[in-house]
Amino acid sequence: MDLEISYDSLPVFEALSSKIRIDIIKLLSKEKLSNKEIAERLEISSAIVTMHIKKLEEASIISTERVGKKKISSLRVDEIDIHFPEKIFNAFDTKDSYIPVGHYTNYEVTAPCGLASPQEFIGNRDDPKLFMDTRRMDAGIIWFTQGFVEYQSPNYIEKENKVEMIEISMEISSEFPFYNNNWPSDITFYLNDIELGTWTSPGDYGDIRGKLTPAWYPDNLNQYGLLKTIRITKHLTNMDGEPLSPITISDIPTHTERWKLRFEVKEDAKNVGGCTLFGKSFGNYAQDISLKAYYS
Repeated sequence: MDLEISYDSLPVFEALSSKIRIDIIKLLSKEKLSNKEIAERLEISSAIVTMHIKKLEEASIISTERVGKKKISSLRVDEIDIHFPEKIFNAFDTKDSYIPVGHYTNYEVTAPCGLASPQEFIGNRDDPKLFMDTRRMDAGIIWFTQGFVEYQSPNYIEKENKVEMIEISMEISSEFPFYNNNWPSDITFYLNDIELGTWTSPGDYGDIRGKLTPAWYPDNLNQYGLLKTIRITKHLTNMDGEPLSPITISDIPTHTERWKLRFEVKEDAKNVGGCTLFGKSFGNYAQDISLKAYYS
């Protein structure tokens, strides 16, 4: 589950603010249980359990179903990511580029793979040659198992200016047929042919529908990703504040005519779990791939 610090996330925070509900989550992480079974294990009344189950269900942390006369509960999520408001860097001027996920200029991918626009799938799924279909420009989501997609964007930084930092942001996840919240994938990032580092995506998420995912898109396919931000600074490259590699801004050619950005799942990666990129019409974040250059 992916959360922002917002009023919409309050039901989840409230659901987690109870020792009893935490104990219930721990029990359900091991097996499905009825309200009576939960009450017996926690040595509390069934009425109290029912109240706490309702809170967890409203927060989409658990789901319940009727099996005969019993109400059976099961855990819906295996992790919750909380995104705090992004820090703003005011010391420098910026030049922004936004790249739709279908506007790649080079690719080499293997199936399972595919593309979809906000209205429909683009051709048949799992056919790599469709990545060259002209309709790819309308894609709001793309996915592939192994290989790469590469994007280019104009570099608006003038020669007399000095690039101080580069920030790359995207909604991204692994790729699994249908979905699998626990499906690690090693995804490597490049800027202007310089390898920035590799991040292991935890999974391909489909436990709940993406906030922006179109209504026609099937429930049993990947619904949303994680919003990840790479920053290339004077000291190192980090992702969401955690070190990604020792690459610094001085290692990057910054006065080229174009920025060239690549996302790759290498053939020899430890976890070949694919890559899914979400545009502004899919997933949880209304943005395309963002590249921001800070300069003085």
